[in-house]
Amino acid sequence: MSALQVVALVVCGVVTLVAIALFARVIRHFLIVFRLGQPAPGRTDDKGARTVTLLREFLGHTRMSRLPVVAVAHWFTMISFGVLFFTLVNAFGQLADPEFALPLIGHFFLYEWVTDVFAFGGFIGIVLLMAIRQKNHPRSAAGEGGRRSRFYGSTFWQAYYVELTILGVTICIGLLRALEWTLARQLGAGQDTALHFPLTGWIGNAFTGLSTDAVKNLIVVIAAVKILISFAWMITISLQPTMGVAWHRFLAFFNIFLKRHADGRTSLGELQPLLVNGEPVDFENIEELDEDAALGVGKVEDFTWKGLLDFTTCTECGRCQSQCPAWNTDKPLSPKMLVMALRDHAHAKAPWLLAAEDEREGLGESAAKLAEVPLIGDTGYDITNPLGAYNPHGPDAVIDQDVLWSCTTCGACVEQCPVDIEHVDAIVDMRRYQNLIESAFPNELGGLFKNLENKGNPWGMAARARLDWAKDLPFEVKILGQDVESADDVDYLFWVGCAGAYEDRAKKTTRAVAELLDQAGVTFAILGDGESCTGDSARRAGNEFLFQMLAQQNVETLNEVGATKIVVTCAHCFNTIKNEYPQLGGKYEVVHHTQLLNRLVREKKLVPVARPAEAPGKSSTKDVASTAETVTYHDPCYLGRHNGVYAPPRELIGALPGVELKEMERTKEKSFCCGAGGARMWMEEKLGTRINTNRTEEAIATGAERIAIGCPFCRVMMSDGLTAAQSEGKAEDVEVVDVAQMLLAAVRRGGGDASTEAEASEPTPDPEPAPVA
Repeated sequence: MSALQVVALVVCGVVTLVAIALFARVIRHFLIVFRLGQPAPGRTDDKGARTVTLLREFLGHTRMSRLPVVAVAHWFTMISFGVLFFTLVNAFGQLADPEFALPLIGHFFLYEWVTDVFAFGGFIGIVLLMAIRQKNHPRSAAGEGGRRSRFYGSTFWQAYYVELTILGVTICIGLLRALEWTLARQLGAGQDTALHFPLTGWIGNAFTGLSTDAVKNLIVVIAAVKILISFAWMITISLQPTMGVAWHRFLAFFNIFLKRHADGRTSLGELQPLLVNGEPVDFENIEELDEDAALGVGKVEDFTWKGLLDFTTCTECGRCQSQCPAWNTDKPLSPKMLVMALRDHAHAKAPWLLAAEDEREGLGESAAKLAEVPLIGDTGYDITNPLGAYNPHGPDAVIDQDVLWSCTTCGACVEQCPVDIEHVDAIVDMRRYQNLIESAFPNELGGLFKNLENKGNPWGMAARARLDWAKDLPFEVKILGQDVESADDVDYLFWVGCAGAYEDRAKKTTRAVAELLDQAGVTFAILGDGESCTGDSARRAGNEFLFQMLAQQNVETLNEVGATKIVVTCAHCFNTIKNEYPQLGGKYEVVHHTQLLNRLVREKKLVPVARPAEAPGKSSTKDVASTAETVTYHDPCYLGRHNGVYAPPRELIGALPGVELKEMERTKEKSFCCGAGGARMWMEEKLGTRINTNRTEEAIATGAERIAIGCPFCRVMMSDGLTAAQSEGKAEDVEVVDVAQMLLAAVRRGGGDASTEAEASEPTPDPEPAPVA
């Protein structure tokens, strides 16, 4: 054995032992830190389904597919990390013997093909990812300081280090394979063929002029370099437990396996119930709680262990940030930087939390101060420097309050995250603490809570006015308990919702749905003044007990009347009754009106007909008989992302003769929020630009004559955005309508006088909105 080999073995051996020891230590650190979190029940059930989900997301890269080029490049990079591990083992053998090959598989052609393919694939993949990072670097991105880059706020030195490590390792593997080919040729081993070196053999031609000893020495040197690069990386990440861009390649497997839904659905739809020590809290057991029990999350250790795992798994890719409506309208909320701040704070505070009372003095004054830093508060950030809204090491707060209250809970962050982080649950849990313990919430929410508690609706209007929408309809609207004894006597209970009953724009949708159901022969009844707000806004604002009060009242009412099948027009009511009422004992079959109406059209119970020629004597700016009406559809977040209902509204629009659907650039899973979710409907936007204006401008840019919606909240926001645009002389001929109204206009034409119906279907300006809370 040469002196070079001895030195290489000693150096590589020492570095390897240090790396393994540090790696074992940091794994222990992770386990201890995660155990600081609260229980998270239900995360290990149905292990078979969870395993299938993990394999599907890992091998299929299903969560990465929104960016196809990135997905393919990352797939090769990721798979090569596991597959090429055997080349690291082989490199240790080559330090002692340059001719070394792994027993059994070392010269097996299939193994060698896999090695060559993934060495090249990993190299090309990481080069592509490096190029994409540079192309999307903040220095060349729009926005203040390049904030439109999804990498804005990411830790660049860590990303560069990981990328260069992978690049270096794949280059070393390619060179080692080439030198193995050269050595095989010089020794006449008979393995210097394309069968054994399909992609790397040609590189070996560069070394054919060297002597056999020189080739062997090069193998030892490059094998040593490969080992040192690999274990230097392991040492680095072991000393940096918050280095998510590296750690996600280990932790993502666990985070995906332990996600909320075993079948792989995103962690959207229902919010998780308020938990204390892993048990749901409600009115019945609240008196049994300890005085110091945390309602929600006020300290980082109040998060569940799954939440702490979430934060540590973040790879800082910024997909959540690039889709966030708050961030894209210049507000301080970045889901990515929120998670990064919580991650850094959790690991910085962990030594204090783990130390015994008498040991904490030895940790120093900075550790004591860090332990006292509130999670939410005023960080004193400048709006032009959103990074200042995140301060994981204090002294005033970890996260600014404006970050917390900017969220619309649209779920874009959760839907986009490739490692299944549950941002919305974390945000709402922090809101719960601010609301229930600190009584610290935006002033506007005080009026909302008061109206919900006293009047059962956000507008504070009288219950008797819930029936005003049905006045002058050409048929009787039956009321459960008065006209109908039980919901079993009708096909559906029609849940009108607060907006559908009180908000003038939404009343049009309510009437349209009622007329369509009547025409289709579908019997229905309503609760009338027995209906109350579902509590969606209260829950997402963090007022969990107000939500429970409203929800329990509604569940009792629905169960009393025997409701089993419910149709709703509001996406928020749809999500709450369908997904959250089961937490309180209310399990129903809930359909959105676009789903039911689409089914009725497919069953020919409703038949849309072609638009008639313009009625004689009516003026028009266009020939409506020959010009196709163009429509763009806005996906409500709580119908689309939260519940996966994308096709029915589009099929319904497609069933309307003469109507052309023009999709916006951000549509379906990537749809942009209207700005009303997460109780933002009741709060003024004081930071950045308006979310609804951003979305409305995108809709106008399609050139469509109508913006179709399927949610009253969306209608209010899009209508207000359109009004603002029209005040600037834009989109004069555009209107916002619910899909049900479009269908009703088409169905009416099938059986009425053409001139009368043409006039009735002309766009009419939306009335002024109902008073806000």
